[in-house]
Amino acid sequence: MMFESYVAVGDSFTEGVGDETPDGGVRGWADLVALGLALASSVPVSYANLAIRGRLLSPIANEQMDAAIALRPQLISINGGGNDIMRPRVSINRIADQLLESVDRAVAAGSHVLLASGANPTRHIPLGARIEVRGDHLAAAVRGHLPRENVTWVDNWGDSELTDLRYWSRDQLHLGPLGHRRVASNVLAALEVPVPDFGPAPADPARPRTSAYWREYVLPWIGRRLTGRSSGDNREPKIAELTVVSVPG
Repeated sequence: MMFESYVAVGDSFTEGVGDETPDGGVRGWADLVALGLALASSVPVSYANLAIRGRLLSPIANEQMDAAIALRPQLISINGGGNDIMRPRVSINRIADQLLESVDRAVAAGSHVLLASGANPTRHIPLGARIEVRGDHLAAAVRGHLPRENVTWVDNWGDSELTDLRYWSRDQLHLGPLGHRRVASNVLAALEVPVPDFGPAPADPARPRTSAYWREYVLPWIGRRLTGRSSGDNREPKIAELTVVSVPG
């Protein structure tokens, strides 16, 4: 399937956190998908990324999806719920229903929808077993309502290869560059678009010792939860409007 315009909505997974660029920004799988679409197309491809780290599903399925539909793209990708399942209390069935409701709205507006689950980080993080049960439940709840017309489902949560630590960033919660490449490959293959050569494999990031890991990542995360703050507070989308994808060479 070929698309000339693509808008991504979601949280840190779709924003590209963990795949940092030399200028201090982030790239990520959705950017790589946009590049793959552009390389395979005979006409310019436009792309916007409305995802913001730390977002719960409600603002993704409502505000972000409203903005995405308003851009009238041929393709919209949505991922969400990863932050919700880490909260003390959550209704998994409600999360699945909210995801599917937003998918149906986008399809009704004329877009093809790429519905993507996040990758599974639970082998590497505190309370991983509890979160994995919730993630399994969410993936199964969504999968049980598929297939749907004009919807492509990509089950990254079920990709066992992605659970290997080498695909994860230093914080072990977000995918690293290699992980984002694999997700982009999963998505492009599902869309039946050729997967381009993304270049040499990036080096595996250095892993902090246990005490440093808790100090640098776990305790700040707990602090934000206790105070109602988010890593995405006061952030704007990195690509708010449809922009022509630059093709190398």
